[in-house]
Amino acid sequence: MTDTYTQFVNSGFGRSLAKQLGLPAPVPLRRHTKGGPLCDGPVAVIGEGEHVSDIVQLLLDHGIDTSTDAETYGGVVFDMSDARSPRDLAHMRENGADIVKRLGRNARIVVVGTDPDLLDAPAEVATQRALDGFVRSLAKELRSGATANLVYAPVEHNRPAVRSAVEFFLSGRSAFVDGQHVRLDENTPGVNLSADEPLAGKVAVVTGAARGIGAAIVEVLARDGATVVGVDVPAAQDALAKVVNRARGTSLALDVTAPDAGERILQHCHKRHGGFDIVVHNAGITRDKLFVNMSAEKWDQVMAVNLESILQLNEVFLGDEGLGTDGRVICLSSQSGFAGNRGQTNYSATKAGVIGLVDTTADIAADRGITVNAVAPGLIETEMTGRMPFATREVARRLSSLQQGGDPVDVAEAIAWLAQPASGAITGQTLRVCGQNFIGA
Repeated sequence: MTDTYTQFVNSGFGRSLAKQLGLPAPVPLRRHTKGGPLCDGPVAVIGEGEHVSDIVQLLLDHGIDTSTDAETYGGVVFDMSDARSPRDLAHMRENGADIVKRLGRNARIVVVGTDPDLLDAPAEVATQRALDGFVRSLAKELRSGATANLVYAPVEHNRPAVRSAVEFFLSGRSAFVDGQHVRLDENTPGVNLSADEPLAGKVAVVTGAARGIGAAIVEVLARDGATVVGVDVPAAQDALAKVVNRARGTSLALDVTAPDAGERILQHCHKRHGGFDIVVHNAGITRDKLFVNMSAEKWDQVMAVNLESILQLNEVFLGDEGLGTDGRVICLSSQSGFAGNRGQTNYSATKAGVIGLVDTTADIAADRGITVNAVAPGLIETEMTGRMPFATREVARRLSSLQQGGDPVDVAEAIAWLAQPASGAITGQTLRVCGQNFIGA
């Protein structure tokens, strides 16, 4: 779905008119390209925490200048992991405000803190918790496609985990992730065998793979080296085959709500690929109606596909014949799971349920080294977006810090990152891919 307004305000006349009238001026977002640079321009590193030297080395490994006297910056990383009193937070303003003024288009701000849940003293917890409010507010002040996000590191130094998270938030992979945070645990993550193909050698199952976000997930996972098994209903078999064939994977036409769906997927993966490593629960439907007019059929259909099927499939996938050590389970939640949506009590209930499912299942799977996470998209430009009333769609697009909707690839990039071996210190979390949507933000 094309955002005609964004195209207009990035043309010569449109840019001038938007400036004169004070209209929103979203810019095309910088997205990941294979072999492309991590950031556009120098990245300043500010702070005295234990991660500074590692972050500088990460940037040098990518050939990025870390000087603090550049005219324009592609990003800034604040290491505030050692902040233990509110007065320590002034360091960001004193040393970073001038650099933030000089950020270029599509710049990145990443703040690294220490997980407040692992601290005891009230002042220490309050100081680290304050970073979340700082990042969310700063993200709303930025313009020109710039984003700000927060990484909460464990008390015990976890160099590979911090590197992976900072790299993701600096990169084009996180184009539509803004004002969010991730928490890293103390588990040492795996190692990506290839920078260009971090999922090389992995087999990934993607449900609801025939179109939209599902098709984008298949494409990105395959680009990153995975062999993909695409799953969708028999009615979508032709579309599914086209998507999976382009990715050089295999397809399986079945209804995920069928009692034997899990066993059939399991058998397919073992027979064709020797097993599987990643599961992406993307299948989902909407059957919208006001609650007072909601039929039992509409309620039950949405509950069965969006929530009950995940629970049923996970019983098989987390069994003895399913995922092994370093397995990844990634579910699709939604902005509606946080904020709700008029006419979507059934849908919003399932998407909030997914968040609870992830939180609990992560604990169950932890002993086997399997991570369980979710991604919650906001307004993503799909066929469904195109069917929204014009005025509703335009307002929804502008109600975010990035002032535009995301693309299916933005959701797929977040999923692909969570699927990487290097993301093994992230589990039980729901990452919002919503451009910092103001509804439920």
